Amino acid sequence: MEKKLKPSLRENKRYLLLETSASKEEIEQAILDYIGALGFAKTGLSFIKNNILAVNREKVNEVRAALCLFHKLIKIARVSGTIKGLEKKSRKS
Repeated sequence: MEKKLKPSLRENKRYLLLETSASKEEIEQAILDYIGALGFAKTGLSFIKNNILAVNREKVNEVRAALCLFHKLIKIARVSGTIKGLEKKSRKS
């Protein structure tokens, strides 16, 4: 049986709500082109839903910059520390 990580050792994530028509592969390529392979690995990037992206807390600014420089329009509507908070905020708007 594997032991779980302590909360202090877990990677802190931030969740980005995206407004775009770009595919997952295009979003990954945009980030890879801007910050490279090592930076991409450090972002801890994962897709939660089609339009919600999970990123390491310390790399949010680099990911935002990479998405802004991509040739397709990728707008970041909101950033939140929890998925639930992100969805609540998006319903109010």
